[in-house]
Amino acid sequence: MDSNSPMEKQIKLSYFSDVLCFWAYAAQVRLDELQNKFSTKVEIEHHFISVFGDTAQRIGNGWKERGGYGGFAQHILDAATTFPQLHVNPGIWVQSTPKTSATSHCFLKAIQCLEDKEIIPAAVDTEFGRSLFEEALWRVRCAFFEQALDISKVSVLQSIVEELQLPMGKIERFINDGTALAALMSDIEQKELLKLEGSPTYILNDGRQKLYGNVGYRVIEANVIELLEDDDKQLSWC
Repeated sequence: MDSNSPMEKQIKLSYFSDVLCFWAYAAQVRLDELQNKFSTKVEIEHHFISVFGDTAQRIGNGWKERGGYGGFAQHILDAATTFPQLHVNPGIWVQSTPKTSATSHCFLKAIQCLEDKEIIPAAVDTEFGRSLFEEALWRVRCAFFEQALDISKVSVLQSIVEELQLPMGKIERFINDGTALAALMSDIEQKELLKLEGSPTYILNDGRQKLYGNVGYRVIEANVIELLEDDDKQLSWC
């Protein structure tokens, strides 16, 4: 790059989600489109929050009067009919019942640590169209929503790691020495600091712009474009 050329403006989007959240699974196509359209202009940072930290409490008890796990499964299957591009296994929440999303979150934070420490590349992998971490995250979501696997089981997560040929020994080290858990707790602390309502939530402009839930792509795109086109010389309104 010419030293006299202006630096390309880049913004950061912090994305908070729970791997067992259907709306985060459905939102992946929007994240992919953002990356395809804006490429290096938008840096997406993934964070995890606990919506399904204890599924027995949230669904087993919380949905007790509405059919428990079976009733919640039907709720998800009904919601999925509005997303024809998605495949949701009819056995979801019934064929297998994850006890928590926390196991997956800790595993994924360990993989993210590999990326942070440059043990694996952070750049988009040409084979997957995502970084290795992002592909691992997507496969964990698919293992549950498409295959109805219990992603609270370490063996299921290990299989995904093996498929991607990621260094299992280093992942286990980050889990065993507390590195991954500390990173996960940092995400949870940020969730409390930002007063996030749930999954998924998009945070832009250093927390000034917050988009929560099943937000359409055009709304997300409009917020991104506004920030990219913002004149840094504009004065604050207050």
